Formats: sequence, C-alpha cells, structure tokens
Amino acid sequence: MRCIVSFGCALVLTLNAHLASADQSIPDQYPGSMLYSKPIEVIPHVWSAIGQTSPSAYENAGHNNNLNFIVTGEGVVVVNGGGGYLLAKALHDEIRKITSQKVKLVINENGQGHAMLGNSYWGEQGVPILAHEDAAAEFDERGYDILDSAKNRLKDRANGTSVKLPDKTFSDKHVIEMGEFVIEVLMMGPAHSAGDTQVWLPKQKLVIAGDMAFHERMLPIFDGTDTAGWVETWNNEFEKLGAVYVIPGHGHPTNMDQVRRYTLDYLVDLRAKIGAHVEAGGELVDSYHVDQSRWSHLDTFEELATRNAGRVFEAMEFE
Repeated sequence: MRCIVSFGCALVLTLNAHLASADQSIPDQYPGSMLYSKPIEVIPHVWSAIGQTSPSAYENAGHNNNLNFIVTGEGVVVVNGGGGYLLAKALHDEIRKITSQKVKLVINENGQGHAMLGNSYWGEQGVPILAHEDAAAEFDERGYDILDSAKNRLKDRANGTSVKLPDKTFSDKHVIEMGEFVIEVLMMGPAHSAGDTQVWLPKQKLVIAGDMAFHERMLPIFDGTDTAGWVETWNNEFEKLGAVYVIPGHGHPTNMDQVRRYTLDYLVDLRAKIGAHVEAGGELVDSYHVDQSRWSHLDTFEELATRNAGRVFEAMEFE
C-alpha cells in the first residue's frame, strides 16, 4: 500500500510488524487482562483490541473478534459489545486508561454472541446500544441459546453475562456526528450473517467492516449465509466506499486489496468450483473435497474449509 500521509505510513509499518506474527495458535498476548491483546491506535483516535484468529474459547475469554472504539473529542463510540460481561469491562478499563471521555454509544456489528453478549456490561453502565434491526431480531430469538453456549465454553469467564438486547435499531443507515467525527452506521446488504453492519468514517476513509471482510483467517459460512448476496453486496456497495483503511471483524487492520483477496476472491473461487460440481451432477459428499488448497495457509482452514464447501453446495443446488 502506498504511503500517502504520515499516519498511513505508520499504519503500514505497524501492520507489517503485526502480520508477521498472525497465527491462531499464539497464546494470550496481554496477560493480566481478559482481552487477548492490548488496544492499538490504528489511525489517530481510532483504536482496536484485536482478537485471536481462532474460535471462541476459554483461553481467549471469547475475544476472537475485534473490539474497536473511536475517541471523538466529545465521547467514545465502541464498535462491538464484546463476547461477555467481563470482556466488555476489560475493554472499558483500557478505554479509561486512554481517555477521560465517557462512552456514549455501543454499536453491535451483528447478532452473534461475540458482538452482543457484552451488552450486559454496557447496559449496566447506562450506555445506549445500537444494532441493525435484523441483528437485534436474531439475538432476541437466539440470545439465550447463545448465552448457554458461551457459559459452557467460557465457564467462570462468562460470569455476569446475560442477554441484553440493543436499545436502538436502524434499517439502512444511521449517522452520528460527535466531536471530530462523522460516523455512518450502514447496512449494505446480505453478507456473512443477519444484520451485518459496517461503520464508515468518510473523513478518515476508514471502515470498520465487521464480518463483511476477512483476511487472516478463513471466513465461516453459516447455514443462513447468502454467499451470492455477499458477493453482490461487496461489488455494489462495499467496494464503492473507496476505503483506504479496513478494520475487519477478525484479524489485524489492513487495506482493501487484502480483504478483497481473502473474502471476495475466496467466495467467487469456492462458488465457481461448487457450481461446476453441481452442474456435473455431483453429490454433497464429494463437494467437501473440492480443491481449496489455495487458501490452506489461512487460520481456521482446517476447521472450516470442508464445512464451507458443503454449505455452499446445499445453497447452490437451489439457486
């Protein structure tokens, strides 16, 4: 990525240092905190506590996604409630070390546990919580199952966690003007899961992409994931932002070239191979073995590659 401005150059150097050590097997990088890693300043006033690129587990306290916050000058906006009460509290402790500004809003990027279970902490602090209406509906329907799963997985690290629904919802776009920032909370279209939300900072050309974009770990495809819609949303909406900086839902901050390669290109490649398999009259059992070796260096490849292939096959049979 070409260095256009000074903080852009600093970001490139920072990312190069981080990417050399990106690995789902790296143990806790921030001993003494429930957070997997200490927050870093991606660009001035925009911070990210980067989660482990592995599934949620007791060892990472459910911090396997990125917990972000924007210090606006008139308050702090947090992007992602976190995977539990104690994890959200740990993030808040770090925010207080960085600024005396109060947290004014929490944005949930989707309806999954690692985005919403920490709402129980933020709600207790009196902080309003915003999510897309589909994400809120997903958590309303499945929240207690998600909570039970987290308690089984995280054990004592789930203490204090309960189901807390968002206070506010939006349908297409919600704009926040706070301090030095204009913050656009966007629903661009179908992607990884219900209510996937992107947070766009137009002045800074930075997007907190959520699970729209992956690059260090293989993206997971759920039963309800619309991979055709994801490709369309990417091409018609996400790409047109013209983002210079991308904070993905998982993995280190990067640029559009990286997330395009490992999200859009992966989806297009897998769909092409499964489509050819379907056209040839292939069966589900054989779809698991389509060649995905191009992506085998990604974290979570072993956990997700065959599952992804099977789910795309089941969807493409009816497209």
